[in-house]
Amino acid sequence: MFKLIRYLRPFIGSVILIFSLLFVQAMTDLELPEYMSRIVNVGIQQGGVESAIPKAIRKSQLDKLQLLMNQENAGLVADYYQLLDKTKLSPDDYQRLVADYPLLATETIYELRDPDAGMPDALELALIKAQAMLTAISKGAAGTGSPLGNLPAGTDVFAVLAKMTAEQRQQMLDNAGKQMSGLSDSMLRQSATAAVLSEYEALGMNTASIQNWYVLRTGGLMLLIALLGVICSVTVGLLAARVAAGVSRNLRRAVFTHVENFSNAEFDTFSTASLITRSTNDIQQIQMTLVMLMRILFYAPILGAGGILKVIQNDLSMGWIIAVAVAALMTLIIILFTVAIPRFKLIQKMIDRLNLVTREILSGLMVIRAFNTQKHQESKFDDANKDLTRVNLFVSRIMVVLMPTMMLIMNGVTLLIVWVGAHQVDNGTMQVGDIMAFMQYTMQIIFSFLMVSMVFIMLPRASVSGQRIAEVLAVAPKICDPAVPRHFDKGVQGLIEFKNVSFRYPNAEDDVLCNISFKALPGQTTAFIGSTGCGKSTLVNLIPRFYDITAGEILIGGTNIREVTQKDLRQQIGYVPQKGILFTGDIKSNISYGKDDATGPEIEEAAKVAQALDFIEASENGFGTMIAQGGANVSGGQKQRLSIARALLKKPAIYIFDDTFSALDYKTDAALRKALRQYTEDATVLIVAQRIGTIMHAEQIIVLDDGRIVGVGTHHELLATCPVYQEIASSQLSEEELAL
Repeated sequence: MFKLIRYLRPFIGSVILIFSLLFVQAMTDLELPEYMSRIVNVGIQQGGVESAIPKAIRKSQLDKLQLLMNQENAGLVADYYQLLDKTKLSPDDYQRLVADYPLLATETIYELRDPDAGMPDALELALIKAQAMLTAISKGAAGTGSPLGNLPAGTDVFAVLAKMTAEQRQQMLDNAGKQMSGLSDSMLRQSATAAVLSEYEALGMNTASIQNWYVLRTGGLMLLIALLGVICSVTVGLLAARVAAGVSRNLRRAVFTHVENFSNAEFDTFSTASLITRSTNDIQQIQMTLVMLMRILFYAPILGAGGILKVIQNDLSMGWIIAVAVAALMTLIIILFTVAIPRFKLIQKMIDRLNLVTREILSGLMVIRAFNTQKHQESKFDDANKDLTRVNLFVSRIMVVLMPTMMLIMNGVTLLIVWVGAHQVDNGTMQVGDIMAFMQYTMQIIFSFLMVSMVFIMLPRASVSGQRIAEVLAVAPKICDPAVPRHFDKGVQGLIEFKNVSFRYPNAEDDVLCNISFKALPGQTTAFIGSTGCGKSTLVNLIPRFYDITAGEILIGGTNIREVTQKDLRQQIGYVPQKGILFTGDIKSNISYGKDDATGPEIEEAAKVAQALDFIEASENGFGTMIAQGGANVSGGQKQRLSIARALLKKPAIYIFDDTFSALDYKTDAALRKALRQYTEDATVLIVAQRIGTIMHAEQIIVLDDGRIVGVGTHHELLATCPVYQEIASSQLSEEELAL
């Protein structure tokens, strides 16, 4: 499949854009659990209070906090807070501040100097520790739960603290710090922000508004991030579909163009059914896989690795759960793929087989009916169909197991996270929002493995398809145009000369034609006759280079046909094959197939010479009568006559009729030959025939036997000199006809 990567080059810009958008999408998906965690932890549990640094605080409360700090931290707090002195405030400022802090009307308050400026981490850390000790003191009062130890009931703790020396207070703070060392930073922060919320309530602030604003603001950011992710996802889907469709289009074009250049030797390598499968089903597999690769293969690793990094950054205490989930997933995927992948390689070959059987049956339907072998063919088709169905069902059943097992692992991991996380929340080492975020990151990691596994399911089959297409493209046509082509001498049109020509089919041991030499002159008819399999059709197929000769030379107008382009060569030839081939369309388009600019009178004249005008005019739509696929709605004789008309309209220098009169009755045959002699009087006419009556008036008759020329001459000359011709003539003509 990697051999086909070059077909992505025209779309490299789109591919880079896809990867960029996937990176943005992965980043947005990784951010959403963090915002959800903030809404739960901060918006709900902390009432929308983001920081442990209060915007405003009562003087009494700040004094208590400073008593629970060392001298350095107390000084730091004093630097960042200013006293709101009622006597120094303007009436407008006072009214604004009272609206913000209603308690200011009755109590002294400190306000943060510049709330919008960045606060140092040291300030927040000092306030967090002080708030934690203050909370512990408030809960334990003067009893055993107090960081100060056992004090008599009713003792004013802060009065005691105020009377302590700096050294005594520092020792007390160190002891208290050791007692709180078991609490996590997140729990300390949550406790501190809860104290800040209580302080805001004490100040009379609208805490509901604070909470609502935080939830709405964070939720709005979540929606914007999610919207950005959706836009990236939709754009990636569109671009990936366009790129994959474009690559498939180019691949189909490349395969079709390449196959068009095949000679008959290359067509013998690949069956028609196989080429059709490779051009359709195989390329479709590559297209589907390309879409999956571009949408998932780059996105899933970013999502999985990003989720693991987020978990490591936030909390490692439950990281082992992810390790267990990943190990279970990898074990499942490896087991399933080991069983399924070999079957994928069989499916495409079985599709080839089914197409081949179907094509044979449909093409030979009349013969099948004539011999009453429908049951045998049904059994043959049924065997191929059942083989393909059995393998497909086996693979599908294995893949069906994958999704439920994945969901079982995901749900089990979810329960495990809730179980372990609930204990950690109960112990005060984790917050609810962190558990929810961890759960989402775990799901993202598992989904990334699931998405990669889905790609790997399709990849083996696409790889087989890519290899099959590469096999076709890798076949170099044996018949190629020369690097520096010559041109035919326009003064010598239609003169054909075979010089010691021999031909052997590819991989055959013996020559089909041996040492063939003759000349076919313009204005004359050269006919070929002989027993079945003697090489007549093979000989005339060498002239348009459907095969290349093994030895010798073929000259047209004195120019070796290997020294001109195939287009120029075939432009000189009007070819009518043994089996008349018609194309879907009307009669007019079939006759004018080799000459697009043909006029109506020219088409009518060609049809008249080919003895086709009578049945054309008898049809309801005349030349507009539609031809079904393969000419199924016309008889064999009509098909041959239309094929002859197509060649005549081209008016080439050389006509090749490869047993094209076999389906005609004697009357039509005679009329056609008479009309042909007048129409092609200046051209070289080559006729392959089985009936002597068709060729007995030819200027030159060449008799073939077992790939060799055994007689050359006119009808009467051969009757006198060629035993093989005599034998053929005696089997077809009466004694009176032989005597003439």
